[in-house]
Amino acid sequence: MPRRARALKRITPPDAKYQSVIVSKLINHLMICGKKRTAESITYGAMELLEQQTSKDPVTALEQAIRNATPLLQVKSRRVGGATYQVPVEVPPERGFSLALRWLINSSRARKGKAMKERLAAELIDAFQGQGTTIKKREDTHKMAEANRAFAHYRW
Repeated sequence: MPRRARALKRITPPDAKYQSVIVSKLINHLMICGKKRTAESITYGAMELLEQQTSKDPVTALEQAIRNATPLLQVKSRRVGGATYQVPVEVPPERGFSLALRWLINSSRARKGKAMKERLAAELIDAFQGQGTTIKKREDTHKMAEANRAFAHYRW
């Protein structure tokens, strides 16, 4: 992080096929070791499978899946007088979006047995329907924030 000025947010260009910034960010999060063509083929294959399964526009289904997976609350550690408290705070929209993408990709990588595009499509379908590992992760985050609501006065 720079000491003087605030770092500028870079604008992500939309992807080639769907002209969507969200799909472009999914590709960039999915990419490993700079292999963008591989990430694009996985994402586009998953989007086609998503379209077949949900019979909706794939970009709209992806947006709905990400919206369902986005957390609203999280806990942050705050040290007060020698004790560390888990303080619940609201999640900014950009961080919520990136957490949702990260959780979707990690839970699809954790699935076993099939090709990556099929695992990603299955995880997106589960998130679209409001179930699956990603949604469970979001609910666990919300439960933890709710359980530590007593420490909300330590918010900064």
